[in-house]
Amino acid sequence: MKIGILGGTFNPIHYGHLILGEQVLGQLKLDRVIFIPTYMPPHKSNKDLIAATHRLKMIELAANGNPHFAVSDIEIKRKGKSYTVDTLREIKRQNPSADLFFICGSDLVNEIPTWKNVDVVHSLAKFVLAKRPGFGKRLSGRSFLKIHVAQVDISSSLIRGLVRQGRSIRYLTPGRVVAYIEKHKLYR
Repeated sequence: MKIGILGGTFNPIHYGHLILGEQVLGQLKLDRVIFIPTYMPPHKSNKDLIAATHRLKMIELAANGNPHFAVSDIEIKRKGKSYTVDTLREIKRQNPSADLFFICGSDLVNEIPTWKNVDVVHSLAKFVLAKRPGFGKRLSGRSFLKIHVAQVDISSSLIRGLVRQGRSIRYLTPGRVVAYIEKHKLYR
């Protein structure tokens, strides 16, 4: 079995995340992609971060309908700062014969060497580096599966900013996510 791991804050999830998951799934012939929202990211500011339960629910709404997408609350249950090494160890424990593929955008390339137990992370999963606009640097001494995915200029920060301004976020994230954000008055 080949499993893709797509982690992040997903604050909120948007079409860019879904396109990334689908493109990697197809190009690498994965069996599934697991979306894993972080409880508390170790490398990002938590200033605009909404409750993990809201982010998890929005991912479930967005992934619903794709039989190859799964959602895990592993990092939310663990609480505290979420480290990739701990998550990959747990997924490998649950799926000992699976090949794991850790999916990330090329904007993370410069952060990866600072991650906790990065050598263990590399031993647990193959890194899949998706090209993102404006980011194309390489890490020396590491092997990455580099893939090209359809590019959309959407970010979670863009969506949060539009909501704060009272502007539409339709077509940036699935309609069910838009409705959830409106219903719960998130990001205002």
